[in-house]
Amino acid sequence: MTIFNTWLSSKLSKGNVKHIKTHLIAVKRIFKYLVGTPDLGLAYSKGSCFDLIAYCDADYAGDKIERKSTSGTCQFLGIALISWSCRKQNTIALSTKEVKYVSAANCCSQVLWVKNLLEDFSIRFENIPIFCDNTSAINLSKNPIQYSRSKHIEIKHHFSRDHVNKKEIELIFVDTENQLADIFTKPLVEDRFNFIKNKLHIIKKP
Repeated sequence: MTIFNTWLSSKLSKGNVKHIKTHLIAVKRIFKYLVGTPDLGLAYSKGSCFDLIAYCDADYAGDKIERKSTSGTCQFLGIALISWSCRKQNTIALSTKEVKYVSAANCCSQVLWVKNLLEDFSIRFENIPIFCDNTSAINLSKNPIQYSRSKHIEIKHHFSRDHVNKKEIELIFVDTENQLADIFTKPLVEDRFNFIKNKLHIIKKP
């Protein structure tokens, strides 16, 4: 399964027990995509920069049944995509700020894992940028005061704030147009899909 069908396959897996017609349509869509793109692959260029950066995004109540949101994250070493994820959040969020904040926490966890892995090779990073398109979530990660509007968010998701304070990561605003994790959270129109595909350095194999 390619990274482009991560979102769709995640949604589809919920229908394993009780199938309906829309699940069959989705399966056909996945196979149609796979048949049409056997020559695509990730490009890893020699001599590119070696900065660790990440993107995090989330839809809001995208699951029409449970009303839960989906987090999408991706991590790069230089221009090389090395990790990505698409997963449904465990709790129902009450605002877009909350879903983006939870997604940032998930991304932070993965970034720290990569950071610790690279330290075994004497490669160290500080203030690793995580790009988020929600200023409220970014402000929440920098604010040491627990306002009443954020107390309902699970404690485990506040650990990203702790790592921001330790200067291990830094949440940075990115406009929605350049939010590369967008492809992992929702279906996209063709132009938008191809734009992000190119930004992820997905190319045809020579």
